[in-house]
Amino acid sequence: MKFKSVDLFSPYILVIIIAIYVGLAAIAYQEHLRNLQWISSTTWLYVLMGTLFFVAGVFLPKFIYNRSAKLKSLWGGDTVTPENSAPWYNKLRILLDERVVLTVAIIGIVLQIVNLYLLGGIPILSGYLKFKATTDLWRFAYPIFLPAITILLAKYPRKWYYLLFVIGLAVFAINGYRTTTMAILISGFVTLYYTRKMKTSHILIAILLIGLVGVAAGYIAVMSIQWQQWSLNPLQLVAYRAGFTMMVFDKIVHMAGATAGDLFQQAFSTGHPRVTVGQVVLNYPVSGSTPTTSITSTIFGPAVLDFGFYAMALQMFIIGAVLRIIYATQVKANGAFTALYAIVLTHTMIWVETGPTDSVVYLFYLLALVAVALYATQLGRSKKTKAI
Repeated sequence: MKFKSVDLFSPYILVIIIAIYVGLAAIAYQEHLRNLQWISSTTWLYVLMGTLFFVAGVFLPKFIYNRSAKLKSLWGGDTVTPENSAPWYNKLRILLDERVVLTVAIIGIVLQIVNLYLLGGIPILSGYLKFKATTDLWRFAYPIFLPAITILLAKYPRKWYYLLFVIGLAVFAINGYRTTTMAILISGFVTLYYTRKMKTSHILIAILLIGLVGVAAGYIAVMSIQWQQWSLNPLQLVAYRAGFTMMVFDKIVHMAGATAGDLFQQAFSTGHPRVTVGQVVLNYPVSGSTPTTSITSTIFGPAVLDFGFYAMALQMFIIGAVLRIIYATQVKANGAFTALYAIVLTHTMIWVETGPTDSVVYLFYLLALVAVALYATQLGRSKKTKAI
């Protein structure tokens, strides 16, 4: 009962993820995997301060809410219904019609299948194909499939939608990127966690299975890279990735501001921020006979490399505040808001390793914030209508 009373996926889960990741890195250092360099005390301080600014960001909206009678009046009590909302808002709700959402999910799967066909092979089994797998088709297919399938799971609990979810998971996993696989899998689980009465045993089994899939997907993807040779077992590889990524962040801390905003700009263009991290921090070649290596730098790394400590602090504070606002909305309104929160939270947890360099994730953040703003507008309207 105590376990069930804990909200596992409140925004504070990110603090636990960061702690686990740092712990994995420490294991890698202790085992001296591939001669990893121990990071400096300054870097540990950056991690601590970044985490504290995130916690402050999560705490602030609730602090303001508890001291604002106007916000309590707006956010408490009634929810938005077709009867108390504006006609334009009800028209927007048509986009959440089951048939519309189902069509979008199927289109996303079909586009990814076409993408795989045009690639002419299975990217997860070939490093060369994997490098080319993130095409314009994928960039359109993934952002429409993930919200669609999670909304179906949240709002329309039909059993065959689970099969559709598995099919979508499989065709996107073939692309070879562990982050995409884990994002779909964890988003679906978080959505079901909030919308179904899951037994404690089922929750624990699901977490274990997700962990095993993550380890397996990462191991297969790495072993398929022809120009790299690895002798680590799957568990050692997980620890090594954490240790290596923390080591990259350590180097970033000591060259803060080196890219002067270039990574942030690339995240919203056709650039490759993680490739740039490898070039700037590790002096990897700009081009060569093999595809350029993408380097992760933790959730703190890109902001520090672009602008320094204060940018990281501001970034973590904003992420915390935004997550809290979306979380509070899904608690009140559930349904599609739960799906959006699951997607945003999941990608943020993945950012702990990869860093906030994905334009598609910023798109999910924007979509969730726009939805929250529209919902808040209609809450205000319903209060006025009731008062009249």
